[in-house]
Amino acid sequence: MDCAKGHCLLSHYYLPCPEPELTMGTTKHSDPDFLTILLQDRISGLQVLCDNQWIDVPPILGALVVNIGDLLQLMSNDRLKSVEHRVVANNEGPRVSVACFFTLYTNPTTRTYGPINELLSPHNPALYSHTSLQDFIAYYDNKGLGAFSALDHFKL
Repeated sequence: MDCAKGHCLLSHYYLPCPEPELTMGTTKHSDPDFLTILLQDRISGLQVLCDNQWIDVPPILGALVVNIGDLLQLMSNDRLKSVEHRVVANNEGPRVSVACFFTLYTNPTTRTYGPINELLSPHNPALYSHTSLQDFIAYYDNKGLGAFSALDHFKL
């Protein structure tokens, strides 16, 4: 399905913040890709939303954090869930992280993505429409980070 055909590396460098309670690192979002693999340094800041509560993801030296992306949730018809996450500022630092996004964002394709047929049945119908990567990314970019998931737009 070409899910691992493209990669995009992104590094973040967060300076220490003297008043972290007044600053947002990165606002709430889920990743518009298939999979994200993240390497954090020793400084905390990553949080995931679980049961409407923000939970710290403590860094473990050398460990990788793997996030399911929105496109994998769409393809799995909600069997796998993308994770909403954010980064909060803190007064330690600097904080460095490196993420590898498995996406075809930089390798445009005409292929469309939707729920995998083998996962569907009369008792488990498709929850999402098929969409091209370009349409999905365009919608994601236009809506911006924050309030709601881009997946909502593609629900049937």
